[in-house]
Amino acid sequence: MDKQNNKLEETKSELRKTDKKPRIFGGVIVLLIAITPFLFYSYKSFPNDTQVLETSFFTIKTAFFSVNTYFWFVVGKIIPLYLLLLWFFTCKHWWHWILLIPIAMYAFQLWGIVNESQGLDELEIYYILPLMMILVPAVYLIRAKLFNKVRGDDLQEFEEDLLTKKSIWQQVKDLFR
Repeated sequence: MDKQNNKLEETKSELRKTDKKPRIFGGVIVLLIAITPFLFYSYKSFPNDTQVLETSFFTIKTAFFSVNTYFWFVVGKIIPLYLLLLWFFTCKHWWHWILLIPIAMYAFQLWGIVNESQGLDELEIYYILPLMMILVPAVYLIRAKLFNKVRGDDLQEFEEDLLTKKSIWQQVKDLFR
């Protein structure tokens, strides 16, 4: 009986000795996400009636209607980019690489706003398309290899499955199996 109680006491003490680093890291991540509304509404602190912002450190001149409008656009791109980057760097799933596509999209949009480019949104897809052509097949290949290991499918079976004629409904069902 004493041995059982000893083991029980040991497991209880082991549970209490959890590593505090993951908790601190998780707390920092929660804090970074929680402050996003404050960061987003920071654009309201900029003047609404001028196109030039002068401080003792720098001067910003914009072609937008006002400095406030300029920062509204900038913050509107920075916040989703910031949250996507947090998600990308903290995600432990195999598919997290696909998050690079929206990250690149927001980065190009932010770059266009900072440079005040007029037609960047029209060209953005041409910059992101090569990234998509590499990432989407790579992520799908990772998915296929993982599911191959998990389900134990033979590659010969996989190739035969690709060559069979299927209805559109069957193809959709196969995507979610």
